[in-house]
Amino acid sequence: MGEHSGTGGPRGPGRRLLLAGGAAGALGVGAYATRDTLARWWWRYSGSETPREEGEVDHAGAEWIPASPANYRRASRPRDYTIDRVVIHMPEATYPITLRVFQDAGHGAATHYVVRSADGHVAQLARELDVAYHAGHRGFNERSIGIEHEGWADRPEFLTDAMYESSALLVAGICGRYGIPVDRQHIVGHNEVPDVVRVCPGPHWDWERYLELVRRAAGAA
Repeated sequence: MGEHSGTGGPRGPGRRLLLAGGAAGALGVGAYATRDTLARWWWRYSGSETPREEGEVDHAGAEWIPASPANYRRASRPRDYTIDRVVIHMPEATYPITLRVFQDAGHGAATHYVVRSADGHVAQLARELDVAYHAGHRGFNERSIGIEHEGWADRPEFLTDAMYESSALLVAGICGRYGIPVDRQHIVGHNEVPDVVRVCPGPHWDWERYLELVRRAAGAA
């Protein structure tokens, strides 16, 4: 379930680079390694954070059930990190337990969305703006949106038509918002994330059917 561990403002780009570069220079050793991180956080200090409202969702019809703030990092994507991947998960748990785990600050992980098996209901736990700790790989966390699907990788009865169709509509919207191609290079399983040993979404996940449903939903949008 998840990863089990967390890890141009008002004055324009020049001000951003000055802010990041000056701070990095003050650090001395390791300044160049730090500069990229500081440049990505410039919005925190420039007063230009992307506007947001409490309880707002990114996917129409989703229910806002927020994860613990300890399980994701506040960001301003895609301005600070490009979003170019969707990661498909199965939590090895029921929908209610999955939500409770991601609301537990001690868990250290959460996804952006959880899809219920029986009816395809979607809960949003973190804004797409933010970096959820779901992939077990910092680079993938920063560039992707994670979606959990209720069930177990070795129990295909959880892979209902309602779940597939609802998830496909969700992913079609995500791909449309960020210009993500609908293909297997950009919509991946958790087991395909580099340096991560996972099984989900498992051998019963029908990728051919799923990608076709995403394409249809994208075409109808």
